[in-house]
Amino acid sequence: MDSFLNTARPPVFCPGCTHERITRELDAALVKLGIPADKTVIVSDIGCSGLFDTFFNVHALHGLHGRALTYASGLKLADPELNVIVTMGDGGLGIGGAHVLASCRKNLDLTLIVLNNFNFGMTGGQYSVTTPTDAVVGSEFLNRAEIPIDICEVAKSAGATWVGRCSGHDGALADHLCSAINHKGFSVIETLGMCTGRYTKRNRLTPKSIDEMIQAMPPAQGVVEGNQRPEYGEQYRKLARENTIFPEVSTVEKRFHVENPRRQEIVILGSAGMRIVTAGDIVCFAGMSAGFNASMKNDYNITVLRGQSVSELILSPDKIGYAGIESPTIVLALSDEGVQRRRKLFAQLDPGAFLLRENSVAIPDTRAQVVGVDFREMKIKKQDWALASLGFIASRKQGITMDMLEYALKSRFKPGFYESSMEIVNRVAAL
Repeated sequence: MDSFLNTARPPVFCPGCTHERITRELDAALVKLGIPADKTVIVSDIGCSGLFDTFFNVHALHGLHGRALTYASGLKLADPELNVIVTMGDGGLGIGGAHVLASCRKNLDLTLIVLNNFNFGMTGGQYSVTTPTDAVVGSEFLNRAEIPIDICEVAKSAGATWVGRCSGHDGALADHLCSAINHKGFSVIETLGMCTGRYTKRNRLTPKSIDEMIQAMPPAQGVVEGNQRPEYGEQYRKLARENTIFPEVSTVEKRFHVENPRRQEIVILGSAGMRIVTAGDIVCFAGMSAGFNASMKNDYNITVLRGQSVSELILSPDKIGYAGIESPTIVLALSDEGVQRRRKLFAQLDPGAFLLRENSVAIPDTRAQVVGVDFREMKIKKQDWALASLGFIASRKQGITMDMLEYALKSRFKPGFYESSMEIVNRVAAL
């Protein structure tokens, strides 16, 4: 094949734009490498560099600004035989910087070509992460308030195994691109060029001055010896083959029959330390033991040890498409914090809803059937109130039964904790 260029879509860059020369040098590199077109993918994002995927007769994927490396990683992991090349401007470099760092760390076999022309050329010549501090750009003084990044130095420090930098006008550019693409691992090659439509109208930049810039920068000439390690895809597959022991899939068989099964929406309102999430897990397991589908949503503070703790559960004989709850059938009000967190739901409760309230907890007006219980008087510790409330509703066959609850506790807890839990459940059930 003497060219990979798409004659139906020739390059459409501004006259004198270095991007056009890089396009043709990349074509020369692909021809020189002899890689089949059907095993080559060019991944791009937004901006002038984002036009590259249309100029070549290879596979292509065009995505969101700065996200090209994420798509490229997925392609390479799905098909390791693909030769994946990413084109990204200095705009996408800044927007997707976290993805660049992640790719350097992983060392997946991708080639990133950074087409650095020092500005957002397509959208008005605004400053980018590589714009020199003394440049005149379309975003007034903003570039003078920051310093430009050296992507090659960043890539080295982040773990890239091949890092190179050259002018887009370098006579050996195709050879540099071949070296980057041939490298087994993540390679970054920064090409410095001119944006004649925007940048060079306000700033003096020539192929000679670009060479001078490169000479003044730290060298970036290919293999980074200190970062050499196995390619990520190969290492991942090797480790996966070695790890032959995986957790067994947990299944819950139907053991109990419920007469006239119907959808139950259960909300447990408590506080941190009351084991609300554990209680929700037990209810779901109990429901599944009777053939119900179950869903669970939890609400608690990121600080974990204080604030509300709320579990919203659905047990349904039918598939659960939406896990939101608007009018619960069962509410367990165990703390003021939990009640305040879901204060609005009390006015929405139907007269047929069952509401268990610990006597120390204040609740808003509601039409639901309210039953009070005093766990303090029963000498039950606050951390066990959620468990005790499950014993209360199970003994009344509200949502779950005693058989279902006992099976869930025995399945989920170790013998000692199961026995102490059943002692609390039986004490409450005897009320």
